[in-house]
Amino acid sequence: MLTYFLLAIGFVLLIKGADLLVDGSAAIAKKYNISNIVIGLTIVSFGTSSPELIVSLLASIKGNTDIAIGNVVGSNIVNIFFILGVSATIYPLLTKSNTIWKEIPMSLLAALMLFVLASDQLIDGSSFSMLTRIDGIVLLAFFVIFIYYTVGISKADADDSPEVVVPVLSSGKSIVYILLGLAGLVIGGKWIVDGAVHMAKNMGWSESLIGLTIVAVGTSLPELAASAMAAYKKQTDIAIGNVVGSNIFNIFFVLGTSALIKPLPFNSGTAIDVMVACLASIILFALLFVGKKHTIEKWQGVFMILIYGAYIIFLINTK
Repeated sequence: MLTYFLLAIGFVLLIKGADLLVDGSAAIAKKYNISNIVIGLTIVSFGTSSPELIVSLLASIKGNTDIAIGNVVGSNIVNIFFILGVSATIYPLLTKSNTIWKEIPMSLLAALMLFVLASDQLIDGSSFSMLTRIDGIVLLAFFVIFIYYTVGISKADADDSPEVVVPVLSSGKSIVYILLGLAGLVIGGKWIVDGAVHMAKNMGWSESLIGLTIVAVGTSLPELAASAMAAYKKQTDIAIGNVVGSNIFNIFFVLGTSALIKPLPFNSGTAIDVMVACLASIILFALLFVGKKHTIEKWQGVFMILIYGAYIIFLINTK
């Protein structure tokens, strides 16, 4: 019982730690005259993906690689099917051209790259599949290119970029926020990984299933809150951009960093989940041209939630 309690508290610490880290880092960045656009696209985007990063890193270091991989792949599937589905039921999501033609395809590219890099058995005929340190460097290189491109187009079109509210904090308070945020992330992440492993053993579920479901949903809560609130405020492109950007961060940065620190073995079943992540981006892109053009309507949001429900049933019956 204590383990499950710590698992729940771990998610609270993880999410609050991410908030404190973002606020403290953004306040310091503002003191050095870094623009709100760059802060939003780097610090804030990193903050929403930091729960996935910490959990995957800790799981990888402890040898629970199925949780590390399932957390990222599962989060990407949750982000599109469930979070965007929920957001669309709140208010139809009108999407801008850059998101449709550049960011969503980039999200699909990231998922396809992960599938290729982790398919050693399928492509090379190896006895096992693994995301190696070299693969991690490749993913991080694409992450740098993505950040460079995103900052560049945002500076060129500053009026069309989402507003970011940067808190005004003293240097001392900013540092305290950063330290508390990091502590919350690390402690919360450790409790989540330990709790997930314990839960898998007790329930007879695989660590991959726990990572793809409970851990993935928990670490995606910041994206759910941000996108749902953006939809409620009718800032619809922010709702989609937040999810798509997070998916790109998760693969290029989170898995890239995790693989660089410690190579991640992939089991054959995980390849199916990566294919589902690819399919999610394809379905998202296709739905923008069904019904009202460039808009995810409420009925489409319900459809996406149903797809996610079907995927969860599939996981429970196969993992």
